[in-house]
Amino acid sequence: MLIIRVALDMPLSTLFDYVLKEDIAVEPGQRVVVPFGRKQVVGVVMECAVNSELETERIKPVVRVLDEILPLSAELLTLLRFCSDYYRHPLGATVLSALPVRLRSCEPVAFKEALQFTLSDSGRALDLSLLHKRKVLQQRILSALHAGNMGIAQLRALSPGAPTALKALLRAGWVQEVSVASLPDPVLSPGKGRLTFNNAHTLTAAQQQAVDAVTQSSGYGCFLLHGVTGSGKTEIYVHLMHRMLQQGGQVLLLVPEINLTPQLENYFRSRFPDAELVSLHSGLSNGARTQNWLRAQSGRARIVLGTRLSVFTPLPQLALVIVDEEHDASFKQQDGLRYSARDVAIFRANQRGVPIVLGSATPSLESYYNAQSGRYRLLQLTERALAAAHLPAVRCINTSNTFMRHGISEQLFTALEIRLQRGEQSLLFINRRGYAPVLMCTACGWVSDCPNCAGKLVLHLPDKRLRCHHCGHQVRVPHACPGCGNADLQPVGIGTQRVESALQERFPKARILRVDRDSTRNKGMWNAMRRQIHDDEVDILVGTQILAKGHDFPNLTLVGVLNPDSALYSSDFRASEKLFAQLAQVAGRAGRADKPGEVLIQTFFPDHPLFRSLREHDYNAWAKTLLEERRSAGFPPFVYQAMLRAEGKQESEVFRYLHEARTAAVALLHSGEISGKVDVFGVVPAAMPRRANHIRAQLLIQSTSRKGLQQFLRAWQISLEALATQKLRCSLDVDPLEY
Repeated sequence: MLIIRVALDMPLSTLFDYVLKEDIAVEPGQRVVVPFGRKQVVGVVMECAVNSELETERIKPVVRVLDEILPLSAELLTLLRFCSDYYRHPLGATVLSALPVRLRSCEPVAFKEALQFTLSDSGRALDLSLLHKRKVLQQRILSALHAGNMGIAQLRALSPGAPTALKALLRAGWVQEVSVASLPDPVLSPGKGRLTFNNAHTLTAAQQQAVDAVTQSSGYGCFLLHGVTGSGKTEIYVHLMHRMLQQGGQVLLLVPEINLTPQLENYFRSRFPDAELVSLHSGLSNGARTQNWLRAQSGRARIVLGTRLSVFTPLPQLALVIVDEEHDASFKQQDGLRYSARDVAIFRANQRGVPIVLGSATPSLESYYNAQSGRYRLLQLTERALAAAHLPAVRCINTSNTFMRHGISEQLFTALEIRLQRGEQSLLFINRRGYAPVLMCTACGWVSDCPNCAGKLVLHLPDKRLRCHHCGHQVRVPHACPGCGNADLQPVGIGTQRVESALQERFPKARILRVDRDSTRNKGMWNAMRRQIHDDEVDILVGTQILAKGHDFPNLTLVGVLNPDSALYSSDFRASEKLFAQLAQVAGRAGRADKPGEVLIQTFFPDHPLFRSLREHDYNAWAKTLLEERRSAGFPPFVYQAMLRAEGKQESEVFRYLHEARTAAVALLHSGEISGKVDVFGVVPAAMPRRANHIRAQLLIQSTSRKGLQQFLRAWQISLEALATQKLRCSLDVDPLEY
């Protein structure tokens, strides 16, 4: 009798034993359908055994082995075991969360043939300049198809109107449909050989040194690529990818946000037209995501571009890992398995013995500290790649003695007017959407509190709604104060909608585009907006952090930053680090081509050290200042932390659970079982103590030793599981970013 131990998507830290019939073969990493309670579920075989601790009659048989796809590799299973152990998350839930949704189904994977589009002979011979000038989208599609076949989703990424233009091209006979197999045959090794590489740019000396440093290293090496905005980090990625692809390897490129994937996907396709590239992110359908995952697992996909979950993609020929914008908090998962994709990527590269490149204009303090201490190798690009492009001039506008109209100073209005006269683009950055953060009564002081959260309802004027950005609660804007009946209700503060309205009033002929979560909610809207910006159909951009990073708008020469001061004196010790990164990134959008850029920051504190470092483009000085503060205060990266969080309907139950957990932690430390110093702090309310009618509190654990903290957490988790109650939502967050 062969016993297999199966990982199931259950909140239990154990594997489950099942018996396998003698005539069925199975191996670790394979999916199986097994009975669990009254239903059948999919699990992943983790190991095989001869004996079980359970009585023979209690062990249920496997229902079915799903063998239509390759099993997960031993390397990937080891990675998932590490994540489960390090982040203290059930192994089964960890393993199953790494699979696409379709592969968690009890049904075998079966897809129809995928439809792609390719140029016909007449399409390849067509001179695009002969097309009517108004057929811009048709020209764009034909140019894209010159680089290789594309599916409808990839064409939609070019423009929401792509399907209509595609029909016209099919009717003209310039484009034709082709069917490709959805389930790829495994390719154990893509093989070496010549690869078409469109070498569009000559590397600068600094870029070449960075490429050589990575390619000449043998085995694992972690490289921190610290380059100012516009210094050509993407070009370094391209040349590194070319080297690895030539040797038959696969490349994994992680980006922080889904908004960055379409433009990067199109860019890399144009540079590597022969290399199969797939993207993996939440914007794909379940079928498309599964198909792309399988192409990566088979070895056919040579380049995998994706967001944080892509770090678990099976890649049999993985040769290089790149993490772009490595400092970005989006790489940290905030529910379920609370992993950092950047840190998991480093572990995976080390496990595989391949180089990993962490790229950023403003590295996280943890990565910067590791580079300074020699754990990572630091590669620096101090100048922009284009000889004619220079870093923008940064100036602060002191708002303490300046008249403001809807949050915009006259100096900034004047600078905008100058750009309009020159035909150049401007960007106003404010990281707050809506019209105003709060609505207030001028008579009694009533404010628009959210009934479910310890926060305010934000005024969204175009649709006359008050919305909570935390729980989603919304109501119509009242005609009079609910407290005293006064009709004079005033918006307090500014958001993107209010800035947009003020600009329309001041510059009625200007083409103004607002880019935030509200305006990009519909599928395809952001891609259409990005195309408008590149085609110079926009004069002034108003946006949130969606616009802050990764975009290259050659005609954008002015960036105005509104209301950044709230982060300077926040209770979150990471707030000033995040603010510097955000401002440096958004400032980097200005002057990226041959036109000089300017950045105007409106602030009450123009002499603050943060703004001084920004004006001098001196990240190193600011990072050293923060590191000294962190060292003195005993904050990361000089200590390692874990946060136990709890939330529930009853405040008494939340605090009782956390106090009991703290008592168990203190008792564990006094038992002498734990080596190394571990500090257990007091139970405190969360930064937002009430959210969606749930009371929230937390308990911080800290140690100067990562190993000591992990030893403590393993032992403490036994107590936490014993204290667990269904009335509360509890989570243990290792290396937390939110406090």
